[in-house]
Amino acid sequence: MDESDATAVAGARHGDREAFRLLVERHSRYLFHVAYRLTGNAEDAQDVVQDSWLKAHARLGRFESRANFRTWLTRIVINCAIDHLRAAKRRETNHAPVDLELEAVNTWTTVLQVDPDRLVLAGEIGARVDQTLLRLTTLERAAFMLRHIEGMSIDEIGAALGLNPSATKHSIFRAVRKMRAALAPFKEGVTCLRSR
Repeated sequence: MDESDATAVAGARHGDREAFRLLVERHSRYLFHVAYRLTGNAEDAQDVVQDSWLKAHARLGRFESRANFRTWLTRIVINCAIDHLRAAKRRETNHAPVDLELEAVNTWTTVLQVDPDRLVLAGEIGARVDQTLLRLTTLERAAFMLRHIEGMSIDEIGAALGLNPSATKHSIFRAVRKMRAALAPFKEGVTCLRSR
């Protein structure tokens, strides 16, 4: 664990509010990013992060100092996001996940010099990615995002999701396989546009 995190965690465990505030300032932006990727909504992400910090504060005594604090927090935010999404589903509120390929689509539109056909194709790809994300299980979506968006290692993802390395790899593999299958029809269109 990062030394400054270790010091702040030790202080927060002993009731030092300033130490806990330092942890909140240091990690909230990252946690919001993870929560936003899972919920697809800034307001929901803020709620998830707030719930996560409340749970982290309550469970700080159970945190093992030899563990990575950010990984521990990531696990809490993922679990809070999953709970939030389940509750929203029960209320029949639709929360479409954020377009994980938005940056890639924006890059494509710039690189492809805003050709109308290419913009249409990029929009169709983005819509297909959204639809596919909705069909992934929450675990697959979280594993996919942590690997391909956050760039976390298999061990970090496993620790965050409470999975062994084999189960982690399997969750990522299933998500990638579903995404590839969904995007396969677009492969020919992209090849044609590139050859112009």
